[in-house]
Amino acid sequence: MEDRYIELTVTTKESLVDFLADFIMNFTNEAVEVSNDKIILRTSEDTTKLEEALKDFECKVSKEQKENKDWIKIYQKSVQPIDVGEFYVHPGWYPPKEGKKNILINPALAFGSGHHATTYSCLQAISESVKSGDTLLDVGCGSGILALAASLKGAVVDLCDTDPLAIESAKENFALNKQTYNEIWVGSAHKTKKRYDIVVANIIADVLKMIANELKLRVKVDGILIISGILDKKEHIVLDAFSDLEMLKRVQKDEWITIYYKG
Repeated sequence: MEDRYIELTVTTKESLVDFLADFIMNFTNEAVEVSNDKIILRTSEDTTKLEEALKDFECKVSKEQKENKDWIKIYQKSVQPIDVGEFYVHPGWYPPKEGKKNILINPALAFGSGHHATTYSCLQAISESVKSGDTLLDVGCGSGILALAASLKGAVVDLCDTDPLAIESAKENFALNKQTYNEIWVGSAHKTKKRYDIVVANIIADVLKMIANELKLRVKVDGILIISGILDKKEHIVLDAFSDLEMLKRVQKDEWITIYYKG
């Protein structure tokens, strides 16, 4: 273990945190810690290229060299299991929970591991809405946790994400949990012509607006479209884009909105 490491702290507005966390993960395989307005990267690698890339974004970057106190163990202690609906999401350093559908995720960042409010609400939605034999498409799958949850309930799942690294992460997590998917691809919902019983998209509001029509086209008549990643101050953007659908349910957790629509 190195004697010292770099702690890079990126401070930004809340609406950009998840995007920048994913962006930073393209530069490193190290653990990234996420809070409301900060992303913290601890690494022994050179961060020069990452710092240069971050200059293109609205954020403040600070850098410190610190004594190495095995921050991986410190990080592991900070990541707690999540109990939501039928599911128990836990990292490998916690045992599974009896009587639950266990999802093993060894998170590199909080988003995509159940800790973020949007992921939590989507897991709750899948717990409530998915039945064995349903077909489900996870758009912007990230770690694959939502499709994994649906698979554990007996659904036949397809996944897609525009980030190739997310696709690899999802594949690894399916293998880790001994679950299978039907199809997985780099790209978005427009790359398939199939219709699904349930479509879930946990993406930021601006992207949801941009791909609204392709999401609608992928849901069967009387199916369910679950959209999330919506900051309350941007909810109007999404409501306008999906105003032609019947809203079944609206859930708010912290400042984040999840909406169920009828297909």
